[in-house]
Amino acid sequence: MIDPLRRWADHGYKPDYAGLLTYSGLPYTEDPAELEGIDVAIVGAPTDDLVSERPGARYGPRAIRAASSLAGPHPEAGIDALAELSVVDFGDAAVIPGDPVKTHAAIEATVGDVVAAGALPIVLGGDHSIAEPDVRAAAAGRGPVGLIQFDTHTDTWPDVLGAELSHGTPMFRLVEAGVVDPQRYVQIGIRGYTHDEEVWVWQRERGIVTHRMHEVRARGLDAVLADTIDHVGAGPAFLTVDVDVLDPAFAPGTGTPEPGGMTSIDLLRGCRAIASAVELIGADVVEVLPESVGSRDITAQVADRVVREILTGIALRRAA
Repeated sequence: MIDPLRRWADHGYKPDYAGLLTYSGLPYTEDPAELEGIDVAIVGAPTDDLVSERPGARYGPRAIRAASSLAGPHPEAGIDALAELSVVDFGDAAVIPGDPVKTHAAIEATVGDVVAAGALPIVLGGDHSIAEPDVRAAAAGRGPVGLIQFDTHTDTWPDVLGAELSHGTPMFRLVEAGVVDPQRYVQIGIRGYTHDEEVWVWQRERGIVTHRMHEVRARGLDAVLADTIDHVGAGPAFLTVDVDVLDPAFAPGTGTPEPGGMTSIDLLRGCRAIASAVELIGADVVEVLPESVGSRDITAQVADRVVREILTGIALRRAA
């Protein structure tokens, strides 16, 4: 296992533009055997072959790593997740540009290595189509699992422009395949004008719960989070976060921005609350299109903080 901070050990800080680029300067390995005893593994899924709008999310994992802050105590929760948990950067899945089928297989295999070692995967996307192999790998051997989705769009279309494999179809495919239990599936922050009535009919028939953005504003985030945690209930669940759930003022670098979204602080608080209350078996954060370099990219920076809040929630749950 490689320690990217070794040469900076006497200085206490490695600039984000120097040395090996790993998430938060974590130890790096691509060897599944070195995952033994690890709590959480960060995996990159750098692909955007299946977007219907702006491309660029293939650069998301690298940008999130570059924007990631070093270890330290959470300013509100008072716990340092990277000190409490054993976390490594497991590198990127071996994506094949132009071949989304092989790419998804590679992502599922890489996340599967993490799961087989007993660690929890957190995947950096990539477009939202990666949720399908992510969840498949995390759910393997567990039966249908719960799903919490922060997003502008439901991603439950049967096809997008005739394409059944798309960043707009992964949740439809996961439910139809029996990987996700629709009775334990909750969406938060949905808005916009792109959802046909057939999507809502399909969701209602299966019992999927949707908290649209106007409801989040009207009722307040705490009430929505309480309902979400109660509805998902006991048992394994996956958390998927599309950064376009945020208002473009907070995350302009995303594939399909939609005004009227969440604030960064609410999303971060929501991720920590869910991760501390739900039996997470994995998580991902997707649709980051970096527009600048390193820690100056504000969308990559908020995605890093999403990961850190999830880690903090996991650490809080294990410490309880």
